[in-house]
Amino acid sequence: MDKRKKGSPTELRLMLISSCGPSQFLLTNYILGREAFTKDITSISECTKNTGVLSGRRVAVINAPNIYDKGICQVKREMELRKSKCLCSPGPHAFLVTFDLEKISKNEMKTPKMMMERYGRHCLRHCIVLLAYGGNLELPALEDRVEKTDWLLRDLIEQYGGRFHIFSKNWRDRRSDRELLKKIERMVASLGGAFFSSRTFQKADEYVKKEEKRLKKQREGEIEKAWVEMEKQYIAEELYQQKDAYIANVGAEIRAMAEMDNGWLRTSLARGLGTGLVVGAVMGALFGSIEGPGGMVLYGIIGGAVGGSAGGTAQVAVEHMEDRVAPPARLNFNSIFINRFFANTRPC
Repeated sequence: MDKRKKGSPTELRLMLISSCGPSQFLLTNYILGREAFTKDITSISECTKNTGVLSGRRVAVINAPNIYDKGICQVKREMELRKSKCLCSPGPHAFLVTFDLEKISKNEMKTPKMMMERYGRHCLRHCIVLLAYGGNLELPALEDRVEKTDWLLRDLIEQYGGRFHIFSKNWRDRRSDRELLKKIERMVASLGGAFFSSRTFQKADEYVKKEEKRLKKQREGEIEKAWVEMEKQYIAEELYQQKDAYIANVGAEIRAMAEMDNGWLRTSLARGLGTGLVVGAVMGALFGSIEGPGGMVLYGIIGGAVGGSAGGTAQVAVEHMEDRVAPPARLNFNSIFINRFFANTRPC
């Protein structure tokens, strides 16, 4: 059973998923109201995070690797999948699954199953299908097509609870952005205001918080020095405002660093590669022994390289299995603000 937790009332974390093609980049631009991705980008090799405002609501948009993208190797794809979970820590309020309305294929029907394998079997409850269109048909006609005439598309959407939204490929067309926000907020409210989580999302959150704590400890001296300088320049309420702004800026910087680089991301692939190298080298040496001592060395090196790649893939496969199993008053300025900042209390 995947756990759900209360989400922040101030910012929505939205994870964008696509089978392939540029639809999730168009959706990113549409949500943010700016060109975060240019027209020539058709694939994503590294997950990204952008923040902005959707119809007055603060949002964080996380682009996950395309599900069917063959342009990157399996190990790289899985590492980016882990990174997307860190960028979305402690979990997304909604998965926005994007398709091109004019290019739905039978292969797309596998997307829900692949999502459950990668994110957890209950993730579909937190999904809304986003359909990109670029023609001249009016929205009612497009919705009628989805609901009544295109049976393949209808069957696909039903796997996501029947929730869908149609958006224009012209991201500057803002006529339905408020409606999209309402649909997201309505779904989140129906889930008790909860964000999605699973074992690997929980692991990502644990490592991000651990890295945040380490970085804050590392910068204690720098922060104290900055506050001493502030106390020389400001007094009374202005001083508190400056310090609060400084806390927020440093905290955001540290959080961003922890999401992009932490112990989980640094060691998980290394363990897989290390195990594969050892096993591969041993097996290669055994086969190479047939050729004599020289063959043992040669095949040992080759086996180590092949085993390293296989080991990395095996390591990330273990992470997938975890998602498929149930997881379970102002006194001294410096002391007050340091205690507040280093208490590591972060609302979800």
